[in-house]
Amino acid sequence: MKWWWHPTEKGVRGLEIEGKFVKFTAIGVYLEDTAVSSLAAKWKGKTAEELADSADFFGDIVTGPFEKFTKVTMILPLTGQQYSEKVVENCVAHWKAVGKYTDAESEATKKFLQVFRNETFPPAASILFTQSPLGSLTIGFSKDGSIPENGNAVIENKQLSEAVLESIIGKNGVSPSAKQSLAARLSDLLKQNESSS
Repeated sequence: MKWWWHPTEKGVRGLEIEGKFVKFTAIGVYLEDTAVSSLAAKWKGKTAEELADSADFFGDIVTGPFEKFTKVTMILPLTGQQYSEKVVENCVAHWKAVGKYTDAESEATKKFLQVFRNETFPPAASILFTQSPLGSLTIGFSKDGSIPENGNAVIENKQLSEAVLESIIGKNGVSPSAKQSLAARLSDLLKQNESSS
């Protein structure tokens, strides 16, 4: 499988603490190369700004029939419990808002929390998510910047798989800068794809 790698150095997540923005993580979102042709029919010719402002565009990325890889790298240390509880909170809020929170999602979030339970992430450690278009979410960890061949866990739940990425780049995503960067890169790739067709 061929991937195009899109680093989103500007894709950060942080919180306002005592009047200062404190960065916790840097986020990179990568898409399988078939994403460009999959997205082209609906989104070619759009500017980066138009893409960045479109919730439907990011929804099409989240639900698209291609693999997505997300790398969340720590800037400040976090425990697995801190990270996973916030992700689950965001996922559950999204599911409840769209009326898709069922027993299957509740069970999937329990598995997700369990995967992270005993983990700690010092600065430069990464959490790696691979979202399969078939619905599985593979979770991996790297303490040294490498990308392991195999994940630490696979959770078979399409709603969870999509919600993890939705929580990052969706309408209320935690990383507006990752969205901006992804929109700019895809706008360029869609233009290149259009001119080579």
